Amino acid sequence: QVQLVESGGGLVQAGGSLRLSCAASGLTFSVFAMGWFRQAPGKEREFVATIMRRASSTSYADSVKGRFTISRDNAKNTVYLQMNTLKPGDTAVYFCAAAHDDYSPSYYYTRRTRYNYWGQGTQVTVSS
Repeated sequence: QVQLVESGGGLVQAGGSLRLSCAASGLTFSVFAMGWFRQAPGKEREFVATIMRRASSTSYADSVKGRFTISRDNAKNTVYLQMNTLKPGDTAVYFCAAAHDDYSPSYYYTRRTRYNYWGQGTQVTVSS
């Protein structure tokens, strides 16, 4: 049974930082692309970042580029999202997701429908 468990969310002031973690189990982590999505109240779930099985290949939403960094540790079956210079507009529930990586270009993995497995989410609240 595949499980993705997010952690690291919380309340932070604008300009602050948080690091989210997502621990995966029940899958061969090294062959999966891992993504982060977020959903604010009343809005659609949107893409944030993704990292391919080749960890050198990543993609980011324009809204977070230069502020957020996605990384992975295959030995720990964990993906991370380092979030710096947080803004109130970053407030959302953040979800981790896994998609089998068939070596398609990373932009394919910006789509929600590409992902097979999802975590339950972790709340990030940025106060002004």
